[in-house]
This record gives sequence, structure tokens and C-alpha cells, in this order.
Amino acid sequence: MASVARPHPCHFPRAWRNGVPALTSPQKLPLVAVIATGGTIASRKDDNGAASPALTGQALLDLLPPQPLRLRAIELLAKDSSSLTFSDMQAISDAVAKQMADPDIAGIVVMHGTDAMEETSLLVQLQHNAGKPVIFTGAQFSSDSTHADGSINLADALHEALQQSGVRLAFGGRVLPVWGLYKAGSDRADAFALAGRSKAPSLALPASVAGQRVDIVAVHPGADAIHLDASLAAGAQGIILCALGSGNATPEIVEGVSRAVTSGVPVIVSSRVPEGSLTPTYGGGGGGHDLGQAGAIHSRLLRPGQARILLAALLANGATRDEIRQAFA
Repeated sequence: MASVARPHPCHFPRAWRNGVPALTSPQKLPLVAVIATGGTIASRKDDNGAASPALTGQALLDLLPPQPLRLRAIELLAKDSSSLTFSDMQAISDAVAKQMADPDIAGIVVMHGTDAMEETSLLVQLQHNAGKPVIFTGAQFSSDSTHADGSINLADALHEALQQSGVRLAFGGRVLPVWGLYKAGSDRADAFALAGRSKAPSLALPASVAGQRVDIVAVHPGADAIHLDASLAAGAQGIILCALGSGNATPEIVEGVSRAVTSGVPVIVSSRVPEGSLTPTYGGGGGGHDLGQAGAIHSRLLRPGQARILLAALLANGATRDEIRQAFA
């Protein structure tokens, strides 16, 4: 249990600094579960200067000054999020569900690497009707960096875990919804942004995504379909096109999409452009309109990483083509 001694106000989350809450007896303090999965927030540099996860969840909590909370550290994973598989993401989602089911838990914080934060947080939202706050957070700079940002992000997340229910991100002094989330910067503390503002669809997709294979195929000017065909040959159950502009490709990609759809593999068109609504407008043999004619489904908002998660969840739950189209609309 965390100590209840009153810390200096500068160590409280930003939202608490102008009005530190009155502390109460330890038995009445809210209990927050903190799930550790690795990531930069847990990383330190070795003798060669390479950063990798080295701190446990409890060690990260111990770096904080006393908080007006009880804290339960859960040591789940110690991985860079760039290496997370669907099975790993599912394990995180399952751990969140277990803590949500505990009546003693007021809220949940997930410490996670930033490379896949947008993916795992969306999976948790899709799989659970979060009746409690579920807050993802992490860091851009390792714990031994002169610019270390993990502790303040964690403190902010702990505060947010006592607010309204739902899955959100607390990072860089901001709180963001996870629908449409993407990593917008690689070298600044305020790392995340939204592709656009829209209400997340009401979806119930509880089935496990472990064992699914959904590949992202990058499109560049003049691209052929060799990578798309290779994914199909490797057994991909779904394809996400990281297309150009508002969702455009090439005639060769359109032909590859037709082959995929004919074989029963859904193709979702997203974009390498980070923000804005995507529409199947252009023709010319390889435009978004032509991709739609070949059977591809445009993702109106979600960018490739989150589109991959949504498609995997839909496939795991046996969604029909019409249900897939509606989910991405």
C-alpha cells in the first residue's frame, strides 16, 4: 500500500496541483491496479547505450512520491511494444478484464510502450465495456534520461484512473480518447494525436485475437502487388493497405485487391497521411474509387495500426462483410 504522507504539490499529477485532495485513512483510499508491460517507461540504457525494459512495475511506482491512493502493481510483461504479438496484446486485454472484475478496484492504469500504444488500447476498448477507468500511459524517454517523462505521465494516469469510466490515454499532459489515436512524434514528450474527431462505434468484440494474422501492406507511387500477394501466400486473413492520399494506390494494387477479395480475404484501405477523413474519390485505374470497385473497404478514420486491430477483432468475432464495412464507416 502506498504511503499517505502529503507530498510536495509539484509531485502530484498536473490536475491535482492547484488543489491537493484531502487525504483520508489508508483503508478508505481508492485502489488502482497498475499493469506493467515494459516499454520505454521501464527502460534504462546498458553499457552500450541501448535502452531496454529493466524496471518492474513496482520499481516504477516506487519512483513516485507518496500518492493519495492504494496501488496494486501487476507484473505482466517486460517487452518493447514494437515486439508485441496479437497474443501479447490479448494477454494485456485479459489482464485489464481481470482487474475490472475485482470490486475493490477503482481504476486501472496500463504502462505500455509507445510504438504500439494505439493498437493495444483500441483492442481493450473493443473487447470490453469498460465500466471503470482504464488509462494507458508510458514515456518517450527512458527512466535514466535527463528528459525522463515517465513518472509525471504515470502520476497523471493515476489521477485519471479515478475519473469517468472508459479507455483513454494520459500522456504528455493531455488526456485523449483511443479511437483514432496515432503516434505523431518520435522525439517529443507530447507524442500522440488523433486522426480526426468522431464518435467511436458501439462494438462488442470479445473474442480473442490471438492466432489472427492481419498484414499491413505499404503502397508507394508505382507499387506493384508483390507484397500484397506475398501476404496472401503467407496465410493473411486480412489485409490493411497503407495507401496514398485519401486512400489511393495503383492499377497493379487494384488487381491484387480483386484477387484477395475473390479468395475471401477482406482488404481495408487506410492511408499514410496521418490526419483527415478518407474517401474513395479518385479513379484513373488505381484510385480509391477503383479500389472500392475491386472490393476493398475504406477506413474513414482509423490509420493502419488501429485499422489492423479493428479488422483482427472483427474477424475473430466472425463478422460479415457488411458488418466489417459498417465498423469502418
